[in-house]
Amino acid sequence: MGISEDIYYEGGPHVGDLIVNLLLGFTVICLPLTVGAVVRAFWLRYRITSRRISVIGGWMGRDRADIIYSEIVKVVTVPRGLGLWGDMVITLKDGSRLELRSLPNFRATYDYINDKRTPRAQSASGALGGQG
Repeated sequence: MGISEDIYYEGGPHVGDLIVNLLLGFTVICLPLTVGAVVRAFWLRYRITSRRISVIGGWMGRDRADIIYSEIVKVVTVPRGLGLWGDMVITLKDGSRLELRSLPNFRATYDYINDKRTPRAQSASGALGGQG
């Protein structure tokens, strides 16, 4: 019998990202942003547990990335939508990056992820645009 995983967050991107981009879609220039937001709303899903972070995305939700906390070197957040949601970039030991776009409640999620990491990795992380 394996160790259980407690789910911290499971769901898609913040609905505000979709709403803002749909409104911007009325201008022809912002249509690519609108298409990106619609694709994220339909097929992007996050699952953050006590053991790992899983991101399912891509066209029709066919891509999946799983990372464990011990592989994380750095986490940086950027607030979006007046701070109601934000983007998070997770850098791994091998130098690859995982981006979590339009993450709801990103400040509390950052704190949760940061608490799961080593003290050295915690000191390398931060937030752009202020924390808290």
